[in-house]
Amino acid sequence: MKTIGMIGGMSWESSLEYYRIINEKTREKLGALHSAKSLMYSVDFEEIKNLQYCGNWKEATKIMIEAAQRLEKGGADFVIICTNTMHKMAESVQNSIGIPLLHIADATAERIKSQGLKKIGLLGTKFTMEEDFYKERLIHKHGLEVIIPSPPDRQIIHDIIYDELCLGKINHPSKVQYIQIINKLVDRGSEAVILGCTEITLLLNQEDVNVLLFDTTKIHAETAVEISLTK
Repeated sequence: MKTIGMIGGMSWESSLEYYRIINEKTREKLGALHSAKSLMYSVDFEEIKNLQYCGNWKEATKIMIEAAQRLEKGGADFVIICTNTMHKMAESVQNSIGIPLLHIADATAERIKSQGLKKIGLLGTKFTMEEDFYKERLIHKHGLEVIIPSPPDRQIIHDIIYDELCLGKINHPSKVQYIQIINKLVDRGSEAVILGCTEITLLLNQEDVNVLLFDTTKIHAETAVEISLTK
């Protein structure tokens, strides 16, 4: 079994989900009392959030690289970044370590393609929805068509993530707003929707909507287990 290195704390609520899913999946695969071999380096999300908001991605990248290097030194065989937004610096992190980095967008895109789908809605932070590091990877590397919400809807999604979900606050009116936004994406032709922020799964699940959802937290964690159990 390979050791999974997790860069967590962004937020710790979603990192908790990663840890749970990874260990449940490992036990499902191996049975008995098996659990995953893993390491987690958890950052201070307040520091990360402040760097994001002031656009200091250079310093944020430095923190992520240091975290990945600590995991490598600790014995991790590969690394996952337990958040979508911070894959903005995934390439820099990969270039700074000697072990593989499992990209969350790649794991998600492979699952989408396995379903024969092509036109996908994307929810996430404004960074994830608006910048090229995520959606352009889906488009150019995986051949998907990506639809993002309108600017006002993107702001709603973003604010709920940072002001509520990252603080562990689950509010029904926010769920209603997310469902309404998803329905708009479906009206624009989305065949399915990516929950492209690891906190969204705390608010919304498949039973809440009529369109197929791709939960990046679950997909990323399950793919990490598959890799960890590959000889």
